[in-house]
Amino acid sequence: MSSSNPARCAGTIAAVCLAGMAVSVESSASSYTLFESGQVRPLVLSADGKRLFAANTPDGRVEVFHVGPLGLTHLTSIPVGMEPVALALRDERELWVVNHLSDSVSVVQLSATRLGGRVTRTLLVGDEPRDIVFAGPSRRRAFITTAHRGQNNPNDPQLTTPGVGRADVWVFDADNLGASLGGTPLSIVTLFTDTPRALAVSPNGQRVYAAGFHSGNRTTTVFEPLIPDGFGIDGVPGPATNVEGLPAPEVGLILQFDGSNWVDTLGRTWDDLVKFNLPDKDVFVIDAMANPPAQVAGAGGFFTGVGTILYNMAVNPVSGKVYVSNTEALNLDRFEGPGIYAGETLRGHLHESRISVLTPGAGSVTPRHLNKHIDYDTCCAPLPNGENAKSLALPQSMVISPDGSTLYVAALGSSKVGVFSTSQLEGDTFVPSTTNQIQVSGGGPTGLALDQGSQRLYVLTRFDNAISVVNTSTKSEIAHVPMYNPEPSSVTVGRPFLYEASTSSSHGDSSCASCHVYGDFDSLAWDLGNPDAEVFNHPGPFIGDTTNLFTGLPTPEEFHPMKGPMVTQSLRGMANHGAMHWRGDKTGGNDALSVQPNGGSFDEHASFMKFREAYVDLLGRASPITVGEMESFADFILQVKYPPNPIRPLNNTLTVAQQAGSGLFDIRECAVAGCETCHTLDPGSGFFGGTGASTFDFQTQMFKVPHLRNVYQKVGMFGMPEAPGLISQNNGHMGDQVRGTGFLHDGAIDTVYRFMLGLGFSVDFGFAPVPNGFASSPAGDAERRQIEQYMLAFDTDLAPIVGQQITLTSSNDLVAGPRIDLLVARADLGECDLIVKTQFLLRELGYLYIGSGQFAQNRVALPPIGHAALKLLAKLAGRELTYTCVPPGSGVRAALDRDEDGFRDGDELDAFSNPADPSSTP
Repeated sequence: MSSSNPARCAGTIAAVCLAGMAVSVESSASSYTLFESGQVRPLVLSADGKRLFAANTPDGRVEVFHVGPLGLTHLTSIPVGMEPVALALRDERELWVVNHLSDSVSVVQLSATRLGGRVTRTLLVGDEPRDIVFAGPSRRRAFITTAHRGQNNPNDPQLTTPGVGRADVWVFDADNLGASLGGTPLSIVTLFTDTPRALAVSPNGQRVYAAGFHSGNRTTTVFEPLIPDGFGIDGVPGPATNVEGLPAPEVGLILQFDGSNWVDTLGRTWDDLVKFNLPDKDVFVIDAMANPPAQVAGAGGFFTGVGTILYNMAVNPVSGKVYVSNTEALNLDRFEGPGIYAGETLRGHLHESRISVLTPGAGSVTPRHLNKHIDYDTCCAPLPNGENAKSLALPQSMVISPDGSTLYVAALGSSKVGVFSTSQLEGDTFVPSTTNQIQVSGGGPTGLALDQGSQRLYVLTRFDNAISVVNTSTKSEIAHVPMYNPEPSSVTVGRPFLYEASTSSSHGDSSCASCHVYGDFDSLAWDLGNPDAEVFNHPGPFIGDTTNLFTGLPTPEEFHPMKGPMVTQSLRGMANHGAMHWRGDKTGGNDALSVQPNGGSFDEHASFMKFREAYVDLLGRASPITVGEMESFADFILQVKYPPNPIRPLNNTLTVAQQAGSGLFDIRECAVAGCETCHTLDPGSGFFGGTGASTFDFQTQMFKVPHLRNVYQKVGMFGMPEAPGLISQNNGHMGDQVRGTGFLHDGAIDTVYRFMLGLGFSVDFGFAPVPNGFASSPAGDAERRQIEQYMLAFDTDLAPIVGQQITLTSSNDLVAGPRIDLLVARADLGECDLIVKTQFLLRELGYLYIGSGQFAQNRVALPPIGHAALKLLAKLAGRELTYTCVPPGSGVRAALDRDEDGFRDGDELDAFSNPADPSSTP
């Protein structure tokens, strides 16, 4: 960085430096933060068919295109919030944008000249909003799905209360948003499911359909100590040994509710070991006309049995039937690998891609398997093959022709759009064929917009952040239009290996994203043991003594292939956390010469490379992808970050209970050591609950100490029986719950509190012991509750202020001012880069906070502007200012130099060069 005042520069933010009246800026090497947010409704076409709006998710913008006889012409780019994933037009002059990471909705006023648009209001909603539709009287009510949590939610998320829905739908009157800071909703409808995603509207606008995202399949895991010892008919299904004849560890058991009983893979009933119900409510019906809007009462208010992961919905404009794109998990089955024990294997058949048809009124659900041509009794034909070519994987967005006869579905995992007759889909008479599929270049289609009159289908391709133009008559792509993409090439090159089922599996229907949904997890447990694999060495490192505290014998420092049920782990935040998987069995520790500081078991790249074998053993490919391809996958996935913790206060100051728990987290001990001895929190070293080491975990196997950044995501299962010697508290039957998995490696522990109660919080609290050696006094319970509150608010890689935003208008300074002051204060502490966006004379203006109340401008000749003067743009000129806290290091790119070519955006616009093209400069 060049500067005439190095001492002053040392304390500035985002590599921006004041030097007299000049400002020198540099883009940071880490100017882009990858979150891998899943797009829901990223394309929308204006009613007159002349403008196409596209969510540029990685760049935090909406791209506007003119639709003409010669194709798409880019008109303008509108900055909104972080990670926009869904768009909805209220009318020809107003666009609403859902910003997934900003927990906000941008209300965009579109220019009458159709050449521009600007954000005039920012609504603050619950955590991770995903979709938006308009319905109700005159379709003036906006419905937005969010998680039942978040700093902008006025209600208690009740994270430790049983039987609470974890899905919210926020409803606003678009004609009367209210004068409060983030808008005043008409209602917040809470639904009894986990985090929600897709929305759809009935043809008459009177009903809104809302779908859970991880809606589950009525499976859960039973805690290992509750299963009778041994293998076979009375204990674990077995086999009792691996191919070498080495005894398998005692493990837990996956159960599924079959409508009458909780059964395992052998059909045995275990009803007494499940102390809750999973009603499996998947899609909900909301009365959009009610005052306030509310879920329809009774059985007509929901549909069950729709699917496991619900991606999107569409409504037939003629029949009113609802179509839900989804996958169904087969996790009651067991084992990976080419060998087959007792006819069981998941190899090549772990998820099925479907569209489920819902009939309102009748309440019926008819799932349709999109790949019914696949012969799952055969496996692993080399690629390419005819069966693979006809498959559609990971169905996403859908659109239906105005006459209701044709449905188009974007197949994210196949780089194709499937075309179906709705009558054949409903009747299950369709025949999978490449003649009814449209290949799109770019790959990873997520969004669709249909112009039936012009025989055009617009497809957003996520892999390359572009739009394909399809001729629906010829079923062929006729154009491919890129959007500016700030992602580095390592992201765009590596991303397809997460999703692309056509190259990942022989059948063409499975990929890593089948379970690791958008790089996260699926809220399910899987038994991916392999009886035909060998035991191998556990190289560590280990924390403390590996002696089993119950048997007094050493816990084997090995990885047995019969590992038992384990919940899907997230692929977020794997960098700097060493060996991978619950046991750390994906490790470079056995094939690397060095151990410290970044070699061996601490080499995340080498650890991830070990997953290459899963392409054969689990996905059913004839051979692994190449080493080079796997390296590209690793380069991509190790960049994915966790979002800020939505439970932690925005000022990053813990609540009284959280602060008390923080103090207890280290000084209060379990049976062997303080919590932080294993669950290390050291953000400076990149540790958020774990260092990559393993330890004895009161289990039959050694486990890697897990990080704690996603504890809040696992709330929703309450109820498990007493486990003698471990869990001394029996809550009884807890009724309906929204999740079948909780905590620990297999998800068998229902709450953080119960984990602490049973797995080691002992007389070190200073209370009298009970027979099993653990404390159970009321004071001890209070301390456990405080630690639980702290763990739910555990630090992630980014401060809670990151992504948050607000729009200052000419009339809301009194309510917006304190929020803006908070953003400035957190930026002063280096928790974020603070940017401001507005528009003047159809030109985008950008500002970057550089400290001391000063903002750099996006024209190099303009000196820094003071905050008070900047605010006058909103007060006097009527130009709304949208403030956004972006990740540290990204402020220059987001505010001043979009394409990072060294020329500021305003200067490029003035010189008629393109600020979104680094090859176009003044």
